[in-house]
Amino acid sequence: MFSLGWGIGTKNQANEWLEVFFAAPLLNPEASVIKSVTSVIGEITENTSVELSSEQLKQLSQQLQQNDQAELAKIAARMADSVQPAIICALVEDSAPASAVEVYLKLHLLSHRLVKPHHTKLDGMFGLLINTAWTSEGAVDARELADRQLQARLEGRVLEVKSVDKFPSMADYVVPSGIRIGDAQRVRLGAYLGEGTTIMHEGFVNFNAGTEGTSMIEGRISAGVTVAKGSDLGGGCSTMGTLSGGGKEVITVGTESLIGANAGLGIPLGDRCTIESGLYLTAGAKVNLLDDKGQLVEVVKARALSGLNDLLFRRNSLSGALEAKANKNAVELNHELHAHN
Repeated sequence: MFSLGWGIGTKNQANEWLEVFFAAPLLNPEASVIKSVTSVIGEITENTSVELSSEQLKQLSQQLQQNDQAELAKIAARMADSVQPAIICALVEDSAPASAVEVYLKLHLLSHRLVKPHHTKLDGMFGLLINTAWTSEGAVDARELADRQLQARLEGRVLEVKSVDKFPSMADYVVPSGIRIGDAQRVRLGAYLGEGTTIMHEGFVNFNAGTEGTSMIEGRISAGVTVAKGSDLGGGCSTMGTLSGGGKEVITVGTESLIGANAGLGIPLGDRCTIESGLYLTAGAKVNLLDDKGQLVEVVKARALSGLNDLLFRRNSLSGALEAKANKNAVELNHELHAHN
């Protein structure tokens, strides 16, 4: 089995799932866990989601306890007392999600670091998610928000709306170990943040994207973009994602590279590369390729330099031409900034 999880969530007035919180999502669950689940909901032959009653959750907890899964048993037992609806999601195979519940399980797998970006299928997920207001009282269908706001006022309360989006904040569901986030609303559920990552207040990380670790992110990591260990994104910089002009090209940043402040990246960047501040490097841009003496070798499109290592991309201050030359100055991390308690 690919994945398994039981969680509690929120529905709208039409009985549709808005979101699901999985406290302990599982990747390739052990046979004893699968046995415990099937004893409650029956045989699982295909990807399926089944709502669970309080009694079923208690039964699941007992079965897990008997099969030496004490921690998972505790979670199921606590869920039996939930006032929110509970559901179990079992994914026999990693296929395109068929429901919002399946989408949420896969987003949890990413943010729990159980799968890396591009290692689970998310095709068609947007059509399965409902535009939701993420409020101080939880998820509210955006179409039902006005009524909820009025009711709150009538009861002497203010319903605070943090965002209106199909995706919630990752930190409302999981905070991976060894990270810092300046503004949690700027990291969506489904982001993958490696150990040692710092997201500053203006940094942003989309779903199915993220860092391998030890990175300072002050810019934008768009959907599908991954940043290798030891690389930094300067203030206001951006990366071209698969949802915002990058097409099917997967944009990556190699190890120990730097994208300067207000710069941009539209090609895969190799190891130990630097893009100077303010320079947006798009795939079709003409680049003067220079040798180690600064002499012109040839003119190429930037895409021809995709993934190459040890390059410095800069704008010639006199001619305005875009240049690439060997980067002799290795990017050294500020270890004090990257230190974690």
